[in-house]
Amino acid sequence: MHAPTILHCNRCGAPTRDTVPDGDTHVRAVCGTCGHIQYENPRTIVGTVPTWEGSVLLCRRAIEPRHGLWTLPAGFMELGESTEQGALRETQEEAGIDVALEGLYCVANVRPVSQVYLLYRARMLAPRWDPGPETLEAALFAPDAVPWDQLAFRTVRETLQRFFAEQRRGSFTLQTLTSSEPTQTMQNPCPPRAPAASIRRHIPHAAKLNITTPAATRVKRAVARWLMRRSTWPASNM
Repeated sequence: MHAPTILHCNRCGAPTRDTVPDGDTHVRAVCGTCGHIQYENPRTIVGTVPTWEGSVLLCRRAIEPRHGLWTLPAGFMELGESTEQGALRETQEEAGIDVALEGLYCVANVRPVSQVYLLYRARMLAPRWDPGPETLEAALFAPDAVPWDQLAFRTVRETLQRFFAEQRRGSFTLQTLTSSEPTQTMQNPCPPRAPAASIRRHIPHAAKLNITTPAATRVKRAVARWLMRRSTWPASNM
């Protein structure tokens, strides 16, 4: 069971205590002053498996965790958007490609970190990409050229293995994955580097852009996300 991590009430600011409220079955963070119960729920990650003529487009991460390793374009849903909208947005932000969604392909439950992945099959409209600041580079990989030993996440690895197997058979079915094992730390083959470097080089350009342009919005979102994630990293990653 995932242990609560909320230390203070988001209503009055007083310290919380971890307890099972009356009528509940799970430990919750309950305010010791006003009694407000705060719930922690799984986070939803949306993304795509973008393809062009049998190859899959992967992105090499410019941020921690797993800086320098390859992954599918995906990220956390934003408030007020559908899963399809989130998948399209994340694909555009991380890979800079235009795609047409071709249906939900994989639902992955990553229990150790309380995350649910929704990955869509996506057809690239053209073999062109313009990665955003969270991506060092992007590239198309044929099935026999995927850098399997440099993939960032176990979920991505298994999704790609199943995808290429079904692609060879000529038909696709909805895949479900469940991981109950503790997340293993993969050795990063790339030399450590401050993840801020990739984002920092985009900031001067973003400052010259009108805030309403898609490019400026992409950069500002990426910078805000990086700053938020940076505040939770261990000192060794700072």
